[in-house]
Amino acid sequence: MGFHHVALATSDTAATHHFYTEVMGFALAKVVTSPTPAQRPGEHAGWSKHFFYDTTGAGVTSGDVSGEGGLIAFWEIHDAGIGDSFPVDINAAAGLPWWVNHIAFDAPTRGDLDRHRDRWRSHGHTVLEVDHEFCTSIYIRDPSNNMVEFCHTTRPFTEADRARAHAVLLDDSPELDAHTPRVTVHHPLPATANA
Repeated sequence: MGFHHVALATSDTAATHHFYTEVMGFALAKVVTSPTPAQRPGEHAGWSKHFFYDTTGAGVTSGDVSGEGGLIAFWEIHDAGIGDSFPVDINAAAGLPWWVNHIAFDAPTRGDLDRHRDRWRSHGHTVLEVDHEFCTSIYIRDPSNNMVEFCHTTRPFTEADRARAHAVLLDDSPELDAHTPRVTVHHPLPATANA
């Protein structure tokens, strides 16, 4: 079963929209405007925009997107009870390094991964590529400083993978994997490449 959507707050709707449509290649699917729930009984609520992007990149004109990869959604909040200076970087808010919490989107083929990488680079992003042995991932950060990833699975999981997963999941001092991830940094493409 896939997920329906992941939702995050944003403090800059225009930058978020540009990033998720132009840089990520997703299609705006739906915007819901509604009152926010009151924080305390009798308190006046504000309002919000909850906007959704189809992560398949195909839009929703072909029908139901549920089960096709899901949606990513964002909240623009206008509510005095919540305020307007809340953290939108999920790692900073949790006191964690930038690489911990992130959102990974599927790149079904290596060619898809390369196209995403090149689109990111053409938009001026430095792209971090990591070969994790069972998958290859590319990473950048969105306007809220949240890390996003496209990931291409390079081989199926084996019974040995599953057995090791069960063996080390609750182990407080597991043996570390033998594979050292190979990291490649791809710098932005020259401005002439965008023309």
